[in-house]
Amino acid sequence: MALITYLTRIEFDEGAIARLPAILEGLGVARPLVVTDRGLVATGLVDRVCGLLATAPTVFDGTPANPTEDAVLAAFELYRSAGCDGIVGLGGGSSIDLAKAVRLLSGHEGPLAQYTAVEGGAAKIHGRICPLIAVPTTSGTGSEVGRAAVIITSEGRKLGIVSPHMLPSVAICDPELTYGLPPFLTAATGMDALSHCLETYMAPAINPPADAIAIDGLKRGIAAIRTAVSNGADRQARWEMMMCALEGAMAFQKGLGAVHALTHPLGAVRELNLHHGTLNAVLMPAVLRFNRDSIGAKWDVLAEILGGEPDTVIAALSAEIGLPSGLDAMGVTPAMMEVVADGALKDHCHATNPRIATRDEYLELMRQSR
Repeated sequence: MALITYLTRIEFDEGAIARLPAILEGLGVARPLVVTDRGLVATGLVDRVCGLLATAPTVFDGTPANPTEDAVLAAFELYRSAGCDGIVGLGGGSSIDLAKAVRLLSGHEGPLAQYTAVEGGAAKIHGRICPLIAVPTTSGTGSEVGRAAVIITSEGRKLGIVSPHMLPSVAICDPELTYGLPPFLTAATGMDALSHCLETYMAPAINPPADAIAIDGLKRGIAAIRTAVSNGADRQARWEMMMCALEGAMAFQKGLGAVHALTHPLGAVRELNLHHGTLNAVLMPAVLRFNRDSIGAKWDVLAEILGGEPDTVIAALSAEIGLPSGLDAMGVTPAMMEVVADGALKDHCHATNPRIATRDEYLELMRQSR
């Protein structure tokens, strides 16, 4: 069967952030909690967005690079103590995912692990939760239109909480908010968006609309990422990369695959705190090769779009835009790989790869990515 579900209200335009007060009013939110991170606060962007509101909102700026349940609980305590009635997730995927988890707690009791996909938690999630507006400031995760929040639980596992109820009430996608993103983060988040398009297209579920959206996102992203990295003020490149990220996440309702099955447990390695998009870029060439015989003619479609063998093109692109050469350069050790391989088998993305990997095959994929 084909299960096809889409999505939420999206306001996509340069300057769309100016609509924030009206959107909050329309949702009946008078006292929002803004969930963000300290790095974004330091840029002045948080003050700029908060300044659009007639009354200064409560701000939680403690989002870590890989959001944790401890941070979610701290943000929720602030939400409750300040009498908030809605949430604005402002930032990259980490801030938006953390905002989603705080929203979940507005109508559910903890702990978070019981709501994760691997624990069958979707059936426990209902829609009696507060409104959430997602405002991305990077072009990568697409969390603003995704039905998942990926959180490191109190047990130390990086797991997805997946439900249609996790979709934000509204997504405000304003490319202008990404103009100040540095080249490295532009590259890393951009490769995250491309990885979503690639993995979704390869996933075996029957969903032609998702495939079409993924292909459109891939075409836009591959044409724009170099310019976005080299000239962050290029308006068209920033627009295209934000659309690529949006489409990648719209499409991955279909499912992701082995790249994300590995990057989730890799992101949970506390002593490294690795960037998700960078990991996706490093692992993608090996996973593409691993999937080749299982995806048939899709390999040729990807080769035509990318202008060469997909694994070779992606590896060369990552090097060209300044991303790490491999897992060794990122500090990943063989001992860590052993733990990650176990985690990959339990990840919710494991089962939606076109070729189901064994533990030894996950280890080999990481060795090829060193």
